[in-house]
Amino acid sequence: MSTEKLLVNEESPRTYQSIYPAEVTVTTVQDEIHTTVVHQSVIDPDKETHVYKRRWYVLLVYCLVAFTQGGYWNTWGPIAATSEDAFGWSDADIALLSNWGPISYILAAFAMSWVVDVKGLRWACVGTAVMIAVGAGARCITDQPPYIKWTVNIGQFLNGLAGPVAMGVPPVLSAVWFPVKERTTATAISTILNSIGVGVSFALGPYMVPDRTTNANSTTSNISETNTTDDDRISQERHDVMLYMYVEAAWAVFVLVLVLVYFPAKPPKPPTLSASVERMDFMTGAKCLVRNSKFWVICATYGISLGVFNCWQSVLDVILKPHNIHEDEAGWLGFYSILAGCVGSVVLARFADVFSRHMKMFLLFLYISGTACFIWFTLLINGTIPNSTYSLYAAIILATLLLNASVPLYFEMACEVTYPVSEGITNFVLTLVNNVGGLVFLLVNMIPHLGTAWENWACLGAIASCIPVLFLIKENYNRLEVDEIKHK
Repeated sequence: MSTEKLLVNEESPRTYQSIYPAEVTVTTVQDEIHTTVVHQSVIDPDKETHVYKRRWYVLLVYCLVAFTQGGYWNTWGPIAATSEDAFGWSDADIALLSNWGPISYILAAFAMSWVVDVKGLRWACVGTAVMIAVGAGARCITDQPPYIKWTVNIGQFLNGLAGPVAMGVPPVLSAVWFPVKERTTATAISTILNSIGVGVSFALGPYMVPDRTTNANSTTSNISETNTTDDDRISQERHDVMLYMYVEAAWAVFVLVLVLVYFPAKPPKPPTLSASVERMDFMTGAKCLVRNSKFWVICATYGISLGVFNCWQSVLDVILKPHNIHEDEAGWLGFYSILAGCVGSVVLARFADVFSRHMKMFLLFLYISGTACFIWFTLLINGTIPNSTYSLYAAIILATLLLNASVPLYFEMACEVTYPVSEGITNFVLTLVNNVGGLVFLLVNMIPHLGTAWENWACLGAIASCIPVLFLIKENYNRLEVDEIKHK
């Protein structure tokens, strides 16, 4: 058993000034963290905490950063055919551009979690916005092969380094700026914007870079005329791609300016009592996470199920192709599914804020219902039940809505279980495991001659296997217990 006392005081630069003169004793017993608050005064928390209206502006600016990072990561998939024709790339080149996302994430996760924990939100978001803007600018340097392959890969790598803050900071932002009854909702809103960026890229990319390869195989009797036509097409394709790059770079610079102009690390007074308590230092918090078995159970269920599911969505066009659904239609299906998941995420998060201490119940509802929808989809794909386009659409959209709605609940549950470990390192580890789960799925997907049927069963198994684990999870609301203190 180990015990550590965390005091709110005026000397510590990482805490608010003496707003909650209480002693928080953190006791670790058999890998579990227990928090005890010893009162030392009768200060009214309603008078010593404050909720600022500017929190919505801060949330908006962060959402734009997350939106931009997600959209730029998914730049090349929706325009793969045109890019391959214009620059002589292969499917492997396009796959590498997408893979820089999880690769860079794994490389940067712990460094960025240290920045969030030690330097604060402003430094983390400024650094992230700079990497996105520089990465977008690198892609604008040239359109001439083979040099463009280097500049684009560098740009994707830099954008991937921004991923940890774009995906892992929402619980930190909500804890620092938002009151208890808005915390999960704020986490949901800031979480879904990264996914919305991915969804918008599915529509914006093909709009700005139309597919001109459909006439690439047309023949004429004059060979020189054919070569001229091919040269003109390739020149126009490169022009379209570079115009898209310029627009994205300009938007990235605009977002960077917004962050530079106003994005404070924290408000003058915290919104909740728990926000005023100093978190464990980075190394101590990391050690507590390693010993916290409840956190790793949550981490495993989140990482395995949603890591596999998110990557399953990325190959949806391949899965649906045998069922006469064109890749453009599959792209729109992915777009609608992501939007439905975003709406469901905010709605469920709002319910979780109103009905606190019931996150486990909400997660079980989402996973049981999501598993049922995925079983429905798998039976449709296998021809066990009559197939139709409407049924496929309904099954996929409902499954995406339900499963994506669980993301902010996982984030907040992990923060509750690990408090007073910093929300930053907690959720960076959580999202890191998610990316590892996705990478494993993608690596298996690269094995030749496996087909696509296994992907549906693997995704179904990853989701369904989490249900009994969720039943066994014992909920802890360490942070909420501090926020719900009422002084007499």
